[in-house]
Amino acid sequence: MEPDPKRYSMSIQLSDEDQAYIVTVPELPGGWTHGATCEEAIKQGQDAIERWITAALADNELVSAPRVAMPA
Repeated sequence: MEPDPKRYSMSIQLSDEDQAYIVTVPELPGGWTHGATCEEAIKQGQDAIERWITAALADNELVSAPRVAMPA
């Protein structure tokens, strides 16, 4: 079963230096992108996750499972 890109985490931080929202994907090494607005950053982040997973599967690489929130 292929991983569902919509289940991966995104960390979004505003970079004053770059005047952009920086997106990192903790589960996917090197998975990051940016956007001029938070909304654009989210769209770019989802696209980056999809491309990362597609490339890893094409190269027969292991794809980490998405994080799952645990109730307190």
